[in-house]
Amino acid sequence: MNAFAANILAGLNEKPKRLPSRYFYDEAGSELFKKIMTLPEYYLTRLELGILEAERESIRQAIGPEPFEMVDLGAGSGEKSKILLRHFLRFETDFRYLPVDISENALSILVRELQLEFPEIKAQGFAGDYFQNFRELPFQPERRRVVLFLGSNIGNFSDAEARSFLHYIANGLRPKDLLLIGFDLMKDPDVILAAYDDSSGVTREFNLNLLTRINRELHADFDIKTFKHWATYNPLTGACESYLISAREQTVSLGALGQSIHFDAWEAIHMELSQKYDRHTIEDLALSGGFQPIRNYEDPDGHYLLALWGRV
Repeated sequence: MNAFAANILAGLNEKPKRLPSRYFYDEAGSELFKKIMTLPEYYLTRLELGILEAERESIRQAIGPEPFEMVDLGAGSGEKSKILLRHFLRFETDFRYLPVDISENALSILVRELQLEFPEIKAQGFAGDYFQNFRELPFQPERRRVVLFLGSNIGNFSDAEARSFLHYIANGLRPKDLLLIGFDLMKDPDVILAAYDDSSGVTREFNLNLLTRINRELHADFDIKTFKHWATYNPLTGACESYLISAREQTVSLGALGQSIHFDAWEAIHMELSQKYDRHTIEDLALSGGFQPIRNYEDPDGHYLLALWGRV
Protein backbone atom coordinates (compact mmCIF):
# COMPACT_ATOMS: atom_id res chain seq x y z
CA MET A 1 0.00 0.00 0.00
CA ASN A 2 1.50 3.34 -1.02
CA ALA A 3 1.49 6.46 1.17
CA PHE A 4 -1.49 8.00 -0.65
CA ALA A 5 -3.65 4.89 -0.12
CA ALA A 6 -2.54 4.48 3.50
CA ASN A 7 -3.22 8.10 4.42
CA ILE A 8 -6.60 8.21 2.66
CA LEU A 9 -7.74 5.00 4.36
CA ALA A 10 -6.52 6.18 7.77
CA GLY A 11 -8.21 9.57 7.39
CA LEU A 12 -11.57 8.12 6.35
CA ASN A 13 -11.49 5.79 9.36
CA GLU A 14 -10.86 8.62 11.82
CA LYS A 15 -13.65 10.14 13.90
CA PRO A 16 -14.39 12.69 12.59
CA LYS A 17 -13.33 11.75 9.07
CA ARG A 18 -10.60 13.80 7.42
CA LEU A 19 -8.57 13.86 4.22
CA PRO A 20 -5.04 15.32 4.01
CA SER A 21 -5.14 18.57 2.03
CA ARG A 22 -1.69 17.89 0.56
CA TYR A 23 -3.39 15.39 -1.77
CA PHE A 24 -5.46 18.10 -3.46
CA TYR A 25 -2.66 18.71 -5.93
CA ASP A 26 -2.85 16.11 -8.66
CA GLU A 27 -2.71 17.53 -12.20
CA ALA A 28 -6.38 18.60 -12.18
CA GLY A 29 -6.11 19.94 -8.63
CA SER A 30 -3.07 22.04 -9.48
CA GLU A 31 -4.92 23.58 -12.43
CA LEU A 32 -7.95 24.31 -10.25
CA PHE A 33 -5.76 25.98 -7.64
CA LYS A 34 -4.28 28.20 -10.35
CA LYS A 35 -7.85 29.30 -11.10
CA ILE A 36 -8.51 29.93 -7.40
CA MET A 37 -5.50 32.23 -7.20
CA THR A 38 -7.00 34.45 -9.93
CA LEU A 39 -10.44 34.75 -8.32
CA PRO A 40 -11.43 38.21 -7.04
CA GLU A 41 -12.39 36.73 -3.66
CA TYR A 42 -9.02 35.01 -3.18
CA TYR A 43 -7.05 37.97 -1.89
CA LEU A 44 -4.06 36.01 -0.51
CA THR A 45 -2.10 35.65 -3.76
CA ARG A 46 -2.78 39.23 -4.85
CA LEU A 47 -1.60 40.69 -1.53
CA GLU A 48 1.49 38.52 -1.28
CA LEU A 49 2.53 39.37 -4.85
CA GLY A 50 2.11 43.05 -4.03
CA ILE A 51 4.29 42.79 -0.93
CA LEU A 52 7.02 40.94 -2.82
CA GLU A 53 7.00 43.55 -5.60
CA ALA A 54 7.17 46.41 -3.11
CA GLU A 55 9.78 44.88 -0.80
CA ARG A 56 12.00 42.88 -3.15
CA GLU A 57 14.97 45.25 -2.72
CA SER A 58 14.61 45.28 1.06
CA ILE A 59 14.56 41.47 1.01
CA ARG A 60 17.66 41.37 -1.23
CA GLN A 61 19.52 43.67 1.12
CA ALA A 62 18.46 41.63 4.16
CA ILE A 63 19.89 38.48 2.55
CA GLY A 64 23.17 40.26 1.92
CA PRO A 65 25.87 40.01 -0.76
CA GLU A 66 27.31 36.57 0.04
CA PRO A 67 26.37 33.54 -2.12
CA PHE A 68 23.21 31.75 -0.99
CA GLU A 69 20.76 29.03 -1.98
CA MET A 70 17.04 29.73 -1.96
CA VAL A 71 14.80 26.80 -1.04
CA ASP A 72 11.18 27.36 -2.13
CA LEU A 73 8.88 25.04 -0.15
CA GLY A 74 5.59 24.61 -2.02
CA ALA A 75 6.86 26.45 -5.08
CA GLY A 76 3.78 25.74 -7.21
CA SER A 77 3.84 27.82 -10.39
CA GLY A 78 6.74 29.90 -9.06
CA GLU A 79 4.85 33.13 -9.78
CA LYS A 80 5.81 34.66 -6.43
CA SER A 81 9.40 33.49 -6.25
CA LYS A 82 10.03 34.70 -9.82
CA ILE A 83 9.61 38.27 -8.55
CA LEU A 84 12.65 37.73 -6.34
CA LEU A 85 14.55 35.72 -8.95
CA ARG A 86 14.27 38.49 -11.54
CA HIS A 87 15.37 41.09 -9.00
CA PHE A 88 18.35 39.07 -7.81
CA LEU A 89 19.52 38.58 -11.40
CA ARG A 90 19.49 42.34 -12.02
CA PHE A 91 22.16 42.64 -9.35
CA GLU A 92 24.13 39.63 -10.60
CA THR A 93 23.50 37.90 -7.28
CA ASP A 94 25.26 34.55 -6.81
CA PHE A 95 22.51 32.11 -5.79
CA ARG A 96 21.02 28.66 -6.42
CA TYR A 97 17.27 28.01 -6.57
CA LEU A 98 15.83 24.78 -5.15
CA PRO A 99 12.03 24.57 -5.61
CA VAL A 100 10.19 21.82 -3.69
CA ASP A 101 6.57 20.84 -4.39
CA ILE A 102 4.34 17.84 -3.76
CA SER A 103 3.01 18.08 -7.34
CA GLU A 104 5.47 16.55 -9.79
CA ASN A 105 3.50 18.04 -12.67
CA ALA A 106 3.63 21.60 -11.31
CA LEU A 107 7.31 21.22 -10.51
CA SER A 108 8.27 19.92 -13.96
CA ILE A 109 6.40 22.82 -15.60
CA LEU A 110 8.17 25.31 -13.31
CA VAL A 111 11.63 23.89 -14.01
CA ARG A 112 10.99 24.01 -17.78
CA GLU A 113 9.83 27.62 -17.52
CA LEU A 114 12.89 28.56 -15.47
CA GLN A 115 15.21 27.01 -18.05
CA LEU A 116 13.57 29.11 -20.77
CA GLU A 117 13.16 32.38 -18.86
CA PHE A 118 16.24 32.29 -16.62
CA PRO A 119 18.83 30.01 -18.24
CA GLU A 120 21.52 31.55 -16.03
CA ILE A 121 19.82 30.37 -12.81
CA LYS A 122 21.16 27.21 -11.21
CA ALA A 123 17.78 25.54 -10.53
CA GLN A 124 17.08 21.99 -9.39
CA GLY A 125 13.56 20.84 -8.51
CA PHE A 126 12.53 18.27 -5.89
CA ALA A 127 9.11 16.60 -5.80
CA GLY A 128 7.70 15.40 -2.49
CA ASP A 129 6.63 16.30 1.02
CA TYR A 130 8.45 19.11 2.85
CA PHE A 131 9.20 16.91 5.84
CA GLN A 132 10.71 14.22 3.64
CA ASN A 133 12.68 16.43 1.28
CA PHE A 134 14.10 19.38 3.20
CA ARG A 135 16.89 17.56 5.03
CA GLU A 136 17.79 15.60 1.88
CA LEU A 137 18.36 18.63 -0.34
CA PRO A 138 21.89 18.91 -1.79
CA PHE A 139 22.91 21.97 0.19
CA GLN A 140 26.30 23.55 -0.43
CA PRO A 141 27.80 24.24 3.01
CA GLU A 142 29.58 27.40 1.92
CA ARG A 143 26.32 29.10 0.93
CA ARG A 144 23.82 30.82 3.20
CA ARG A 145 20.38 29.16 3.14
CA VAL A 146 17.25 31.20 2.53
CA VAL A 147 13.99 29.27 2.86
CA LEU A 148 10.74 30.55 1.33
CA PHE A 149 7.45 29.27 2.74
CA LEU A 150 4.88 31.50 1.05
CA GLY A 151 1.14 31.43 0.41
CA SER A 152 0.29 31.20 4.12
CA ASN A 153 0.88 27.46 3.76
CA ILE A 154 1.81 27.42 7.44
CA GLY A 155 -1.92 27.94 8.05
CA ASN A 156 -2.67 24.44 6.76
CA PHE A 157 -1.06 23.07 9.93
CA SER A 158 -2.59 22.89 13.40
CA ASP A 159 -0.74 24.94 16.03
CA ALA A 160 1.16 21.86 17.23
CA GLU A 161 2.00 20.84 13.66
CA ALA A 162 3.15 24.37 12.79
CA ARG A 163 5.49 24.47 15.78
CA SER A 164 6.86 21.02 14.96
CA PHE A 165 7.38 22.05 11.33
CA LEU A 166 9.25 25.23 12.30
CA HIS A 167 11.50 23.26 14.66
CA TYR A 168 12.18 20.83 11.83
CA ILE A 169 13.16 23.64 9.45
CA ALA A 170 15.24 25.41 12.10
CA ASN A 171 17.17 22.22 12.82
CA GLY A 172 18.13 22.05 9.14
CA LEU A 173 19.48 25.60 9.18
CA ARG A 174 22.53 27.26 10.69
CA PRO A 175 22.91 30.58 12.52
CA LYS A 176 22.28 33.51 10.15
CA ASP A 177 20.28 31.37 7.69
CA LEU A 178 16.89 32.94 6.90
CA LEU A 179 13.23 31.99 6.59
CA LEU A 180 10.75 34.18 4.67
CA ILE A 181 7.26 32.99 5.61
CA GLY A 182 3.76 34.19 4.70
CA PHE A 183 0.90 34.64 7.19
CA ASP A 184 -2.70 35.54 6.46
CA LEU A 185 -3.85 37.90 9.21
CA MET A 186 -7.18 37.93 11.05
CA LYS A 187 -9.58 40.41 9.45
CA ASP A 188 -13.24 40.87 8.43
CA PRO A 189 -14.78 37.35 8.64
CA ASP A 190 -16.80 37.96 5.46
CA VAL A 191 -13.63 38.67 3.48
CA ILE A 192 -11.96 35.51 4.80
CA LEU A 193 -14.94 33.23 4.24
CA ALA A 194 -15.49 34.44 0.66
CA ALA A 195 -11.92 33.43 -0.20
CA TYR A 196 -12.73 29.79 0.63
CA ASP A 197 -16.29 29.69 -0.71
CA ASP A 198 -16.13 31.67 -3.95
CA SER A 199 -19.22 32.58 -5.94
CA SER A 200 -17.92 30.74 -9.03
CA GLY A 201 -17.72 27.40 -7.20
CA VAL A 202 -14.07 26.78 -8.10
CA THR A 203 -13.10 26.04 -4.48
CA ARG A 204 -15.98 23.58 -4.27
CA GLU A 205 -14.68 21.85 -7.42
CA PHE A 206 -11.15 21.88 -5.99
CA ASN A 207 -12.28 20.03 -2.85
CA LEU A 208 -14.46 17.55 -4.74
CA ASN A 209 -11.58 16.80 -7.09
CA LEU A 210 -9.88 14.91 -4.27
CA LEU A 211 -12.82 12.48 -4.21
CA THR A 212 -12.45 12.12 -7.98
CA ARG A 213 -8.76 11.36 -7.49
CA ILE A 214 -9.59 8.71 -4.86
CA ASN A 215 -12.12 7.17 -7.27
CA ARG A 216 -9.48 7.00 -9.99
CA GLU A 217 -6.43 5.88 -8.02
CA LEU A 218 -8.09 3.64 -5.41
CA HIS A 219 -10.96 2.35 -7.61
CA ALA A 220 -13.46 3.93 -5.23
CA ASP A 221 -17.09 4.76 -5.97
CA PHE A 222 -17.67 8.14 -4.31
CA ASP A 223 -20.89 9.59 -5.75
CA ILE A 224 -19.52 13.12 -6.13
CA LYS A 225 -22.89 14.80 -6.63
CA THR A 226 -24.05 13.67 -3.16
CA PHE A 227 -21.34 15.67 -1.37
CA LYS A 228 -21.77 19.33 -0.42
CA HIS A 229 -18.83 21.72 0.08
CA TRP A 230 -19.03 23.78 3.26
CA ALA A 231 -16.59 26.41 4.57
CA THR A 232 -16.68 28.02 8.00
CA TYR A 233 -14.62 30.64 9.87
CA ASN A 234 -14.25 31.06 13.64
CA PRO A 235 -13.22 34.65 14.44
CA LEU A 236 -12.27 33.66 18.00
CA THR A 237 -9.65 31.11 16.99
CA GLY A 238 -8.83 32.31 13.46
CA ALA A 239 -9.56 28.84 12.05
CA CYS A 240 -11.08 28.76 8.56
CA GLU A 241 -12.04 25.17 7.76
CA SER A 242 -13.44 23.38 4.72
CA TYR A 243 -15.62 20.26 4.75
CA LEU A 244 -17.34 17.91 2.34
CA ILE A 245 -20.68 16.73 3.72
CA SER A 246 -22.53 13.60 2.62
CA ALA A 247 -26.11 14.58 1.79
CA ARG A 248 -27.37 11.04 2.38
CA GLU A 249 -26.46 7.83 4.17
CA GLN A 250 -24.17 5.78 1.95
CA THR A 251 -21.31 3.29 1.88
CA VAL A 252 -18.30 3.98 -0.32
CA SER A 253 -16.13 1.13 -1.59
CA LEU A 254 -12.36 1.55 -1.91
CA GLY A 255 -11.98 -1.25 -4.43
CA ALA A 256 -8.19 -1.23 -4.67
CA LEU A 257 -7.94 -1.68 -0.90
CA GLY A 258 -10.81 -4.10 -0.36
CA GLN A 259 -12.32 -1.67 2.18
CA SER A 260 -15.61 0.19 2.53
CA ILE A 261 -16.42 3.40 4.39
CA HIS A 262 -19.89 4.16 5.79
CA PHE A 263 -21.30 7.70 5.88
CA ASP A 264 -24.30 8.75 7.92
CA ALA A 265 -26.56 11.36 6.34
CA TRP A 266 -24.92 14.80 6.75
CA GLU A 267 -21.67 13.33 8.04
CA ALA A 268 -18.69 15.56 7.24
CA ILE A 269 -15.15 15.01 6.02
CA HIS A 270 -12.70 17.64 7.26
CA MET A 271 -10.76 18.74 4.17
CA GLU A 272 -8.57 21.69 5.06
CA LEU A 273 -7.54 24.12 7.77
CA SER A 274 -6.51 27.64 6.71
CA GLN A 275 -5.45 29.31 9.96
CA LYS A 276 -5.47 33.10 10.30
CA TYR A 277 -3.06 34.80 12.67
CA ASP A 278 -2.51 37.81 14.88
CA ARG A 279 0.93 39.41 15.17
CA HIS A 280 1.55 38.19 18.75
CA THR A 281 1.06 34.57 17.68
CA ILE A 282 3.40 35.04 14.72
CA GLU A 283 6.16 36.37 16.98
CA ASP A 284 5.61 33.51 19.43
CA LEU A 285 5.86 30.96 16.60
CA ALA A 286 9.21 32.45 15.58
CA LEU A 287 10.73 32.49 19.05
CA SER A 288 9.47 29.04 20.05
CA GLY A 289 10.68 27.60 16.73
CA GLY A 290 14.29 28.69 17.07
CA PHE A 291 14.10 31.90 15.04
CA GLN A 292 14.59 35.60 15.72
CA PRO A 293 12.16 37.98 13.97
CA ILE A 294 14.06 40.40 11.74
CA ARG A 295 11.34 42.30 9.87
CA ASN A 296 7.66 42.14 8.94
CA TYR A 297 6.44 43.22 5.51
CA GLU A 298 2.70 43.98 5.20
CA ASP A 299 0.21 45.24 2.63
CA PRO A 300 -1.13 48.78 3.25
CA ASP A 301 -4.34 47.48 4.87
CA GLY A 302 -2.58 45.08 7.23
CA HIS A 303 -4.37 42.02 5.86
CA TYR A 304 -1.32 39.90 5.02
CA LEU A 305 2.18 39.63 6.43
CA LEU A 306 5.51 38.32 5.17
CA ALA A 307 7.86 37.67 8.09
CA LEU A 308 11.63 37.48 7.70
CA TRP A 309 13.22 35.42 10.47
CA GLY A 310 16.82 34.53 11.20
CA ARG A 311 17.94 31.19 12.61
CA VAL A 312 19.19 31.76 16.16
